Amino acid sequence: MPGTKHPHKRNADKIHILLADDNREDRFFFNEALDSLSFPTQLTTVEDGERLLTFLNMNTVKLPDVLFLDINMPRINGSECLKAIKLNKLLQNLPVIIYSTPLPELVADELYKNKAHYFVPKSNLSDLKRVLKSVISMIMEKKFERPPRSRFTLGMAKA
Repeated sequence: MPGTKHPHKRNADKIHILLADDNREDRFFFNEALDSLSFPTQLTTVEDGERLLTFLNMNTVKLPDVLFLDINMPRINGSECLKAIKLNKLLQNLPVIIYSTPLPELVADELYKNKAHYFVPKSNLSDLKRVLKSVISMIMEKKFERPPRSRFTLGMAKA
């Protein structure tokens, strides 16, 4: 219904994942990992923070189920995008997972403080598949909640 806003109502058929990453190989790698899973998903990608914020502001009625956000992007970096998303009443409930190269603890602390849900370090295909499977399962089971800071990082293989 036009004018009715459902900030986090999802299509029951597919989990809509938005990936913001300027690196073409990383986007390809992410898509490969997602395609290898048996979940019905829809992947949308944007190449920089400016395009991300434009996309989100044009889709406030039907937001993606989750955003995977790279930190190091041109125009507007991921950290600034996270702040803008969480300050916008129409976007603030969008779950944001930082998907980036390993971060210093102080940076991770700041991202957590700014309401990112998780941090997933870019690593190998099997770790990414495991993380995606876990995240999608949590979304489908409606158990996707922001963890305590001690469980902010996902995806590191257990030694």
